[in-house]
Amino acid sequence: MADSDLKKDLEYSGYSKSSSPDEKNDVAPSYHDSDALSLGPDNSEWHSLGFWTRNGLTPESFKRRKGPVGNLNTTMKPRHLHMIAIGGSIGAGLFVGSGSALSNGGPAALIIAFGIIGIMIFNVVYALGELAVMFPVSGGFYTYSTRFIDPSWGFAMGWNYVFQWAIVLPLELTVAGLTVEYWQSGVSVAVWITVFWFAIVAINVFGTLGYAEEEFWSSVLKLAAIVIFMFIGVILCAGGGPAGGKYDSYWGAGTFYNPGAFANGFKGVCAVFVTAAFAFSGTELVGLAAAEARNPAKALPGAIKQVFWRITLFYILSLLFVGLLVEHTDERLLGSGLSDSQASPFVIAAKDAGLIGFDSFMNVVILVSVISIGNSGVFGGSRTLTALAEQGYAPKFFAYIDKSGRPLFSTIFVLMCSPIAYVSLSASGETVFAWLLALSGLAALFTWGSICLAHIRFRRAWAYHGHTLDEIPFQALFGVYGSWVGLTLIFLVLVAQFAVALYPLGGDPPSAEAFFQAYLALPVVLLFWVGGFFWKRAGWLRTPQIDVNTNRRVVDWERINGEKQRIAAMPAWRRTMHLLF
Repeated sequence: MADSDLKKDLEYSGYSKSSSPDEKNDVAPSYHDSDALSLGPDNSEWHSLGFWTRNGLTPESFKRRKGPVGNLNTTMKPRHLHMIAIGGSIGAGLFVGSGSALSNGGPAALIIAFGIIGIMIFNVVYALGELAVMFPVSGGFYTYSTRFIDPSWGFAMGWNYVFQWAIVLPLELTVAGLTVEYWQSGVSVAVWITVFWFAIVAINVFGTLGYAEEEFWSSVLKLAAIVIFMFIGVILCAGGGPAGGKYDSYWGAGTFYNPGAFANGFKGVCAVFVTAAFAFSGTELVGLAAAEARNPAKALPGAIKQVFWRITLFYILSLLFVGLLVEHTDERLLGSGLSDSQASPFVIAAKDAGLIGFDSFMNVVILVSVISIGNSGVFGGSRTLTALAEQGYAPKFFAYIDKSGRPLFSTIFVLMCSPIAYVSLSASGETVFAWLLALSGLAALFTWGSICLAHIRFRRAWAYHGHTLDEIPFQALFGVYGSWVGLTLIFLVLVAQFAVALYPLGGDPPSAEAFFQAYLALPVVLLFWVGGFFWKRAGWLRTPQIDVNTNRRVVDWERINGEKQRIAAMPAWRRTMHLLF
């Protein structure tokens, strides 16, 4: 691809030329609390509007916002980013999908698979944090694939991400409708799907703050529920359950011995990977949300650190208690998939404990969680679609941003995918549901792999153009080695899933239908990649072509170095706390 074409693509991405890629940029980067650190263009027009218009509640708010493309609001607060990072994507994958994972793999396989995916996502999010702090860009991380890997692959990743969330939205609405059936309301699931659809529409009327506040409070509820569940789990394992109940005597780790730690051996571990990947999907949204934060360079690194606690405490530990309390042979787990909350091991454990009302409480948490993930789908899909339009990879009208800061037509497009949820009510609904899940199941792995590869290629180009690591204000904890580990694990998970797709659990013979239901995301991504190549006629970027200077964040190094000296002077325990929190 010619250099002029590369520059044009970068300009479409929102990168304004500041210096030649071959010139060393000696401009000191800004990393403090000034307005210069607000990502994106000035929102002075938004602040001049009335309260009702700013919040999208007047006809005036739907008119086009003046100013450059990508002029989204920058109104998210650090507390929003922190809660999005630590609890934003906890949903049906953890609370419901862990049931089928436990049945297929057993309690040990559950911990192993989620642990491996956790190590992977830990490195992915740190790599994303380094790139997002260095190169603030509205619209998301797929643009890093365009900038550091291959514009055609960036096209594929952008559209893959849009369709991933456009499919997740109706899936989550279906799960929400079925979750209400736990209480045997007697009302059609279609009615509940409609109610929850309009609830998500109402949240998105308020734009960025609507999403951020909903995610904050729903995350508070989800995290509180998991902590409560773990405390109760300790008591139940110690035999402190109600007299005459299942856990009224010492329970311990009996399920790891009888019926056993593994259900289907190594193949069972491989079968759990996709559920684990689905459960962690959306973790990367913190990088997307940072584009709409007031001071992302300050808030994002702190939010990234919370991912460690999310993985170890709220995933691994909660699933450990799930494996301790529920046998993987429990028939209530069979066929749970991601749609039946009654098959949730969290609900099963609560019911078996005989704690009156606790199973209903967990079901309410599941309901809030799936609505939260549906809302995240609208946010992630709409912002990515807007960025695609700005880059010339989607129709231009999707770049429309109204006066209240909403990417209006992109949001409407994703919301209008919701009626697909009604298909699940037909006689063949389960089949359609399975195929939709197949489209989204592995999609996140390709996104995460692209983030790791973009980080690796950025570091290589960074060194090629004469820069040092000391010039990077926020560095991934394990550097480029962490990204290599993440990328390698993603490849191994894809290989493991390929094996399970060819030879399913239960000894069933190989079939084309079973294979594509497990691996449909791969041909879809490849189709987008080929489409992107024919659209832009651009291929793999060579290291000299990669621009590491354009639109780099300006950082106040004097202030950063002073902060580093302050931290170095702290006692060891305080330095450890700073590293972790």
